[in-house]
Amino acid sequence: MDDFDVIVIGGGPVGENAAARTAAGGLRTALVEAERFGGECSYWACMPSKALLRPGHALAAARRVPGVPVGERLDVAAVLARRDAFTSNWDDSGQVEWAVGAGLEVVRGRGRLVGERQVEVDGRVLTASRAVVVCTGSVPRTPPLPGLSDVPHWTSRDATSAHEVPSSLVVLGGGVVGVEMAQAWARLGSAVTLVVSGERPLPRFEPFAGDLVTEGLRADGVTVRTNVRATGASTAGGEAVLALSDGSTASGAHLLVATGRQPATFDLGVERFGHTAGEALPVDDTGRVAGLDWLYAAGDVTGRAQLTHQGKYAARAVGTAIVTGARSPEPWTAPVATADHTAVPQVVFTDPEVASVGWTEARARDEGRDVRVVDLDIAVAGSSLHADGYRGKARMIVDERTRTLVGVTFVGPDTAELLHAATIAIVGEVTVDRLWHAVPAYPTISEVWLRLLEAYGL
Repeated sequence: MDDFDVIVIGGGPVGENAAARTAAGGLRTALVEAERFGGECSYWACMPSKALLRPGHALAAARRVPGVPVGERLDVAAVLARRDAFTSNWDDSGQVEWAVGAGLEVVRGRGRLVGERQVEVDGRVLTASRAVVVCTGSVPRTPPLPGLSDVPHWTSRDATSAHEVPSSLVVLGGGVVGVEMAQAWARLGSAVTLVVSGERPLPRFEPFAGDLVTEGLRADGVTVRTNVRATGASTAGGEAVLALSDGSTASGAHLLVATGRQPATFDLGVERFGHTAGEALPVDDTGRVAGLDWLYAAGDVTGRAQLTHQGKYAARAVGTAIVTGARSPEPWTAPVATADHTAVPQVVFTDPEVASVGWTEARARDEGRDVRVVDLDIAVAGSSLHADGYRGKARMIVDERTRTLVGVTFVGPDTAELLHAATIAIVGEVTVDRLWHAVPAYPTISEVWLRLLEAYGL
């Protein structure tokens, strides 16, 4: 009973997708999970964080349209109750039911590689005839900050699962988690300070994205401190205190450390096969781990794009590759995951939203592309109708040799729904001349596509 065709370690969305693919292909598959089936995304990341953000966005959107009756503040208890509903109150029985229904053997416990095609789970050794797939995700990266280990602080899990609004909150880190949680808790009534080491938050996006998000945060009362680094952490008067590089301090009832994540390859047995705990497992585009024909990986653990949708996409490719025995398939086919080289879509669910896909201008130029950048304010009939005083920006990056898009960024309220059109254009390598014939409906915010092409000269 401990012999399987495939063993998947990690029962989050990535592992679920890999396992479902192999099971659907007729392979006896075990899905191993140490915590909750459904993983980080379901209980501590994507779903609860967006559930916390959405009510504040809805209230702000209503206030931008005269004639809509709105209250002065959010109903905190209702917001948190809805968040809890999206996490099923941290009960994974529904996910387990799904897994069993998908034909998977559910195994609870921590999986560890103990031999070729062998996984130990709490003393039980499982064997895979075809493949082992590692989908263990990532964990918060704790900075080497003096004093931090002695200061109680939140990680992203605490920030998305808290049941009381802190009177004040200091957020260390200006990445996606930092800005989203700063805004969510500010709109729920916390006095929030965001500490960012660079000129602006969201440094991996186009610069204007970080600038507009900063404006949005400050409009919600967030104190945004830029160009300062934390040099130490301590407690004083029952509060967490960060010492900053400019000689000042930032303090709050709670401290959220949101300084990035690292692959969850600790206590996994990867050292046995030449890899280092805490580092990514290098894979090819079919998900095979370098040097091994039976070990695969997908998602954050590979060091590629740390996004749930990208991990699920890679997992589907892994599952298909295992079922078909694919070794060197052509790009853009089911057994390979090459989108993360050129066309990763991502949304930052702040207000304003940031929606981007493909390369930034800096990345495109680093790649040696001859590109033309088209920048526009989002000011069309659809945006004017959407909200009074709508403020947003769009950037289109065109490879001048191929006349195809290599990057698109939108920033503004509800721009996430523009993103998939841009993703299709980039993945499909659609020329701007052909895009000219994709007519945007009037009056929608999508009309910005027409304005971008007109600005390009079509």
